[in-house]
Amino acid sequence: MKKFNIRKVLDGLTASATPSQPLGVRENDLVHETLQSEHFQLCKTVRHGFPYQPSAMALDPVQKLLAIGTQSGALRIFGRPGVECHCQHESGAAVIQLQFLINEGALVSALADDSIHLWNLRQKRPAVLHSLKFNKERITFCHLPFQSKWLYVGTERGNVHIVNVESFTLSGYTIMWNKAIELSSKAHPGPVVHISDNPMDEGKLILGFEAGIVVLWDLKSKKADYRYTYDEAIHSVSWHHEGKQFICSHSDGSLTIWNIKNPARPQQTITPHGKQPKDGKKPEPCKPILKVEYKTTRLGEPFIILSGGLSYDTVGRRPCLTVMHGKSTAVLEMDYPIVDFLTLCETPYPNDFQEPYAVVVLLEKDLVVIDLAQNGYPIFENPYPLTLHESPKRQGYSKKEWPISGGNWGQGAQSYPEIVITGHADGSLKFWDASAIMLQVLYKLKTAKVFEKNRSKDDKPSTEIVDEDPFAIQLLAWCPESRVLCVAGVSAHIIIYRFSKQEVTTEVIQLLEVRMQCDLSDLDSPDVGGDQAQVAPTSSSSPSPQAAAPLTRPSTSSNNSDHTRDNVPCLKVRSSSLKQSPGYQVELVVQLVWVSGEPPQQISSLAINSAYGLVVFGNSTGVGVVDYLQKTVLLNLSTAELYTTNDPYQRQPRSPRKSRQPSGGLCDINEGSATSDDRCKSPTSVLSSNHQQFYNGAGKAKMSRKLSLPTELKPDLDHRDNSFSRSRSSSVTSIDKEAREGITELCFCETMARRAEGGGPQPALWVGTLLGTVLTATLSLPPAGEQRLLQPIIASPNGALVRLKGSILRIAFLDAAGVFQLSPYEQWYEPNAAEEERTRRRRGGGLPSPCGGGGGGSGGGLDLERDSQFGVICSEKQAKVLSLPSQTCVSKHNITETSFVLRADVVVLNSGACVACFCANGHIMTLSLPYLRPLLDVNYLPLTDMRIARTFCFSNLGQALYLNSPTEIQRLTYSQEVCENLQEMLGEMFIPVETPEAPNRGFFKGLFGGGAQSLDREELFGETGAGKAPRSLAQHIPGPGGIEGMKGAASGIMGDLARTRMALDERGQKLSEVEEKTAAMMNSADSFSKHAHEMMLKCKDKKWYQF
Repeated sequence: MKKFNIRKVLDGLTASATPSQPLGVRENDLVHETLQSEHFQLCKTVRHGFPYQPSAMALDPVQKLLAIGTQSGALRIFGRPGVECHCQHESGAAVIQLQFLINEGALVSALADDSIHLWNLRQKRPAVLHSLKFNKERITFCHLPFQSKWLYVGTERGNVHIVNVESFTLSGYTIMWNKAIELSSKAHPGPVVHISDNPMDEGKLILGFEAGIVVLWDLKSKKADYRYTYDEAIHSVSWHHEGKQFICSHSDGSLTIWNIKNPARPQQTITPHGKQPKDGKKPEPCKPILKVEYKTTRLGEPFIILSGGLSYDTVGRRPCLTVMHGKSTAVLEMDYPIVDFLTLCETPYPNDFQEPYAVVVLLEKDLVVIDLAQNGYPIFENPYPLTLHESPKRQGYSKKEWPISGGNWGQGAQSYPEIVITGHADGSLKFWDASAIMLQVLYKLKTAKVFEKNRSKDDKPSTEIVDEDPFAIQLLAWCPESRVLCVAGVSAHIIIYRFSKQEVTTEVIQLLEVRMQCDLSDLDSPDVGGDQAQVAPTSSSSPSPQAAAPLTRPSTSSNNSDHTRDNVPCLKVRSSSLKQSPGYQVELVVQLVWVSGEPPQQISSLAINSAYGLVVFGNSTGVGVVDYLQKTVLLNLSTAELYTTNDPYQRQPRSPRKSRQPSGGLCDINEGSATSDDRCKSPTSVLSSNHQQFYNGAGKAKMSRKLSLPTELKPDLDHRDNSFSRSRSSSVTSIDKEAREGITELCFCETMARRAEGGGPQPALWVGTLLGTVLTATLSLPPAGEQRLLQPIIASPNGALVRLKGSILRIAFLDAAGVFQLSPYEQWYEPNAAEEERTRRRRGGGLPSPCGGGGGGSGGGLDLERDSQFGVICSEKQAKVLSLPSQTCVSKHNITETSFVLRADVVVLNSGACVACFCANGHIMTLSLPYLRPLLDVNYLPLTDMRIARTFCFSNLGQALYLNSPTEIQRLTYSQEVCENLQEMLGEMFIPVETPEAPNRGFFKGLFGGGAQSLDREELFGETGAGKAPRSLAQHIPGPGGIEGMKGAASGIMGDLARTRMALDERGQKLSEVEEKTAAMMNSADSFSKHAHEMMLKCKDKKWYQF
C-alpha cells in the first residue's frame, strides 16, 4: 500500500488552492450568477469505515471478494484496497446470511424479513436483479452448492425449499421435516440450522436440525438414508472433503465426529476447552461452540477451527477463535465478540484437499485475517481504513500480502486534494486523505497528552463537568495555509497547535485561564486571584500584555470559608515536560474556570485567524478573544455587553447553570436509555461525541467547517420550533426568560467600515447568536513584526447589525463580483526556526479595494460608489444577503417554515458560490448568491438521530459527508459533474477469471466409481420433474437491477449508457448461447454426415433383395 505523508499532503493542499484574483466590477450593476439548477444533482458516492453491527459474511475464493451484511440491511463488498462498494436493502431488515455465486459475479442475501435477493456484481454499483419473499415460513439457513443454480432454503418449521437462482422461482421439490425425521423423534426437530451436500455425492444432502438431529437425505429417492441423533443442540456442521465423515458443534461446548454409515453413535467426541475428569466421566459443559470448520491438508493433519466453546469459569476472558491442528491447540483472543469466520482455502472445490492458508474473522467492530501457514498464527496487516476511531494495538504482522485482492481500481483519485479531520471521544484527532475513493490516515494527534491523567476513577477531580470522556473533542478550527489548529473540548478547554517539522521538548506548557460569567453583579467586583488571567470586560480597550500574563500552572485558588470551587479549571495541565515529535505541537492552552462554585459553560462556537493571531470562542455566557501570539486575553464579554447600548432584550442577571452537564450535550434523540457499551469508555468504543471536519483545497474558496451542533441547541426536536419564535417576537416579555443569548457562529473578516466612517476594509469580528442577532466588533491591529508582539490589539464592539429568524448558523462574505472571499491568513513558517527566518509578510485573502464608478442600482444592486462587498448570513429559518458598508438588504429567502436548518455553509462550485443547507426534515437545498434563487431541493434523509445533525458537513466542489453510524462516514455529492464522473471513479467488482480446474479423479477412482458423483439437478428440481410450488408460499419481486427496472429508473446520458451496456451484456449472453447451440448443431451434423457416409458405403453394392 502507498504510504501517505501529512507534510507532503499539506504542501499540495495549499499549493493547489492559491486564490484567484477577484473579478473586476461589471458595467451592469447586477452581479451575474454563474450557477444554475442544471449544475446540481444529489447522489451518494462512497461509504468509509467499518460496517456498523455486522451480522453475516461471505467470500468468493476465485474472485477474492468479501461481502459483509449488517443488522440494518446494508451490504459492504470489499476487494483489493481501494475497491469497495456499499449497497442497501430497501426493507432495512437484518442480513442473516450471504452466499456468493462463486466466480459468477452475483451474490444471494437472506434477510430477517424472510426475503432472499440476488445482487448483480457485474456493474460498478451492484443492484438487485430478483427478490423472493416467503409468506408462510421463516428463513433460517441457506446453502448454494459450488457451480449450481439451485439454492437450498431451510426454514424455522424444519422444511427445506429449493429456489432456482436464475429465475428466482420456487421448485416443486420440498423436503418436509416430518418425512426427514419420520419416527426417529417424537418431538419437532426445531429449525433447520445447517444444509450442505456431500462433497463426493451431490445427491446426498446433510440436514442439521437445532434439536440435535442430523439427517442424510437422498435427493433422488426422496427419503432419508441415515439419521444421527445427539443429546445436545446443534449449531453448525462441516464435512470432511472425502464425504465419509462430518463434524458437528453443540451447545455444551462439544464436537462430535460422525461416520456417515454409523449413525448409532459418534466416532469421536471432543470438548476442546472442557476439563477432563480423572474418573473418565463426561467433561464439564462449556459455552456453545457457535461454528466449526473441518479443513484438510494433503501433507499434514486436518485443521479444526471453531469459535466459542470456552469454559464457564473463564469469566472476563475475551472472545476466542480456537485452531486445532493435530495435537496442538491454539487459542487466539479477539478484541471484540466474533460474529462469523470463514476459512480461505487453495481450492473452491469441496471434494479436494482444502489446503487452508488463512481465516477471515468478522468481529463486532473489526475485521481480522489470520495466517494459518506461519507459526504462531500472526494476523495480516489490514490495508482498509476500517476503524475510524482508535484501533487496538497489534504487533507481529504476517509478511504476506492481504489475501482479499479482487476487483480493479477505477480512476479513483480526484483532481484536487481533500482532507477530512475527525475528533474523537478519547481526545484524539485523525487527519485523513480523502482524495481517493478510500480514506488513508495521514496523521494522529492525542490532545490528552497535554493534561494530567487520573490514575483511577477514585482520583477523578471534583472540578470535571462531564461524567465520561473529559478530553472528548467538541469543535475544530483549522487554517490550512498557516497550519494552525485550534481544538475545543467538552471540559471547556481550548488547545492551539502549530505545525512544525522539528522535534521539540516543551518544559512548561503555556496556559491561560479565563473567567467567563453572565451574572452582571459579579462584574462590578470580580474576585480575581493574584495570578488569574482575568480581563475587565470593557468594550473598547484591551489590557496590556503584562496585565494577563500566561500562567504556567492551573490556578487552584478557592474560597476557604465555604470551600466552593472558584477560579479552578476542569482539567489539570501537566506539570512535567512534554516531548513533541514533528507534526502539530502545543502553542497555548486556554481553560474556562469555575466561578463561585458554578461550572464553566461548554464552548459552542470557535474560530481562528492566523493573520491576526487571534482565537475567538463563544458559549451560552458570552464571547472571549485570545491573542495567542502575546498569550493574553483580548476580550471577555457577555453577549449583552456586545450590544453596547442598543440591546433590545432586557435580561435578568443570572448565574451559569449549577447542574452537571452531559458530554457536550451530544446525546441522540433516543439516547436517554443508552447502554454503557454505546458510550465512549475507551478509544475503541463507539463515539457519541464524534466531530468531523471536511476540507478540500480546490478553487478559490477554502473552508474548514465545524460539524458539532452548539451545545445550546437542545436535542429535543419536538419542541424546537416553539423556541424560534423568540427571535422574531416583538414582545419583550417572551425574551425575559432567556437570560443568556448563546453564541452560535463566529467569523473573522476584513469588511468595509460603516458608510458614515468611510475608509477601506478593516479587520473585524462578526458574531451570530442563538436569538438570530448578528453583532460586530472592529479590530485595530498594531503593525506586523516586533510591534505586533508588544502593542495591544484594540477591539471595539459596534452592537447589533441585523436580525434573522432562528439562531445564526453561518456568516460569509463575497466581493463586488459575487466571488467568495477568504478570511485573511498567514503563510506557514517553521515556528522552531531562527527568529530572522520566521519573519513573514502577512498575506491577505484577496479582498478587493473599494470599487468606484457607476451610479447606484435599483432593487438588489450594489451602490457602486460606496458598496464593494456582500455579507451572507444564514440562520435556522432564513438567509439574507447585505451589501456593505451600506447594510442594505440585497436579497432575503425564507428557507423553511415547518422545519429548521441544521447545517448551512457557503461553498464554491463551478467557479460560483452558493448557500448549501441541510434541514431537519431531510431536505438538502442550495441557493444562488447573491440573489438566493433556489437551485436544488431534494428530500434526501429524514433526521433520525442527532449524530447526523452534529456531523453533517458541506465542502467545496459539491462534496458533503456525515457520520451515518457510530463507525461509518457517508460521502455524497450535490454536483452534476461529479455524479456523471462517478462511474469512472469507482472500481470494478467483477473481473472475468477462469475457474480453477476440477481435481483429477484418478484412474482407479474412475474405474471403480470412487470419485465425486454428479447430479442432474435440472431434471430433479425442474418444473417437469418436480412440478410447480404453491403460489402462496413465496412471492417473486423483480429487482431494479434487471432490464425491466432499468427502463424506468435510469434517465439522462448515464441511464442510456447503462441501458445500452446492459442490453449489450444480454445480447452478448444470448449470442454466446446461440454460438454454443450452433456449435452443438454443427457437431451433430458432422456426426450425422459420418454415419450417413458409412451407411452409403455399406449399402453401395447391395441389391434390393439383400436389404
